[in-house]
Amino acid sequence: MGVTKQTIAIIGAAGNLGSAIAKSIADGNYRLLLFDRTSERLDWLMDDIQANYPDAELRSMDCAYDCSWEADIIIFAVPHRAEKEIADKIREVATQKIVISTANPVDQDLSKLNGEQPPSAAEKLQHSLPNSKVVKAFNTTFADDFENLIIAGKRLDAFIAGDDDEALQTVSELVKTAGFNPIIAGDLTVSSTLERMQLLFR
Repeated sequence: MGVTKQTIAIIGAAGNLGSAIAKSIADGNYRLLLFDRTSERLDWLMDDIQANYPDAELRSMDCAYDCSWEADIIIFAVPHRAEKEIADKIREVATQKIVISTANPVDQDLSKLNGEQPPSAAEKLQHSLPNSKVVKAFNTTFADDFENLIIAGKRLDAFIAGDDDEALQTVSELVKTAGFNPIIAGDLTVSSTLERMQLLFR
């Protein structure tokens, strides 16, 4: 008997990071639900995935609420400033689900973070979704990294932080499917450090 597929919602799927994540896990044991306000770019992404992975199970969705309602894992591939608005819309359907925060609260020229002190973007998202299992992941990776996963013979690392051990293991497997070497950095408070790390990579 095959392993049951997990359903993953990617909100902001047509953006650079969202589309990179979607394409990198399309051949995994996942069912993908993709939502983005830019419908034309989402259509292009759907066509691209289906051309490269004909057996991929995916569907475009009309709203973040429906997308999240059907999902086991919800990936926020959106800018930090959009996270709370989306969280407010999906809160009742995200209970006990894993929610992945990819955002860094950077300013427009990527020179500094918006906000000098904790809590981090991931901790704020956890506050907005108190009954969800928020995990920080993919915030130290760029979309281009998904095309260049091996450097000097070594697979790129991707850092993860969260408070729920089972959720961390689940996200580790997802990160591994995407092609990265997952490193669990600590609990959700560590996400503040991970967000600041991204300033070194710009």
